[in-house]
Amino acid sequence: MSRTLRRSSLLALPAAVMLTLMPSSASAYPSPGRVTGDVGVHDPTMLRAPDGRYLLHSTHGYLEFRTSTDRVAFERNGNAFSSPPGWWSRYSPENDPWAPDLSYHGGRYLMYYAVSRFRSNTSAIGLATSTTGMPGSWKDQGIVYSSTSSSDYNAIDPDLFVDGDGKWWLAFGSHWSGIKMIRLDPRTGKQHEGDTTRHSLASRSTGARAVEGPTVVKRNGYYYLFASYDTCCSGTASTYKIKVGRATSPVGPYYDRDGVAMNNNGGTVVMASQGSVIGPGGQDIMRDGGEDLLVYHYYDGNDGGAPKLGINLLKWSGGWPLAY
Repeated sequence: MSRTLRRSSLLALPAAVMLTLMPSSASAYPSPGRVTGDVGVHDPTMLRAPDGRYLLHSTHGYLEFRTSTDRVAFERNGNAFSSPPGWWSRYSPENDPWAPDLSYHGGRYLMYYAVSRFRSNTSAIGLATSTTGMPGSWKDQGIVYSSTSSSDYNAIDPDLFVDGDGKWWLAFGSHWSGIKMIRLDPRTGKQHEGDTTRHSLASRSTGARAVEGPTVVKRNGYYYLFASYDTCCSGTASTYKIKVGRATSPVGPYYDRDGVAMNNNGGTVVMASQGSVIGPGGQDIMRDGGEDLLVYHYYDGNDGGAPKLGINLLKWSGGWPLAY
């Protein structure tokens, strides 16, 4: 069920909803589909619950929680946690969690998330679980992985990926030496004791080193790594963009469309700034009705640079993703 919806349910959505996901003409970076309500988010992650509602979590507010019945109108419904776990303050004096990753496995909801100061690599990734996915039901399972000021990586922006062999992987990271991946134990949701290798998936050896927010999916026989590059969280001055590469193994090596390794400044742009849609990033890939959706935030140049929820249909052409 994780991030899925039967095609028949998707086709049953109102025509107006479907039209918002399809462009009227070709565009390098199409505008987001129409969303309404409380859509001021950073780093959104979304799936569809068994009762048909879309559940969306995002950065801040003890992990902000929103719901939608049609994937257009969103309503704020509190936070995952009613109070912060005690360990958060060691990494963020403000108890401010970031970049959750929501999924559903084995009859329970899982949410990986990060706690850190801005521009600090004294950071930690936590795990919470719930049987309902509703606010107040989440039980914190503690720290999964951490980094310190002496680390060459940053333990933020987690993304759970389960491969076809049933192995669990956690991609994460930002700045410093780039995107990393570790293997998890499905029984605990934490690092696998028999495999403690930390793999490098993407990095930038020259110029700006900012690459963060990984998302890994498998399509068309390849593993695809989506990541957010450049400057986030600066309103209309943001230069965030979403890039992708692919590999034949979840741990890489990943190459972009031109054959450049993502560990050597590679990455093919999927979406970048256009018009009033500035700095798209913090993305999630949601499988819904047999289609892929690109779920992300951007800064609205028509609204003073306010962060907004973006949703686009993601199609595949020649083995590479295109936003529609």
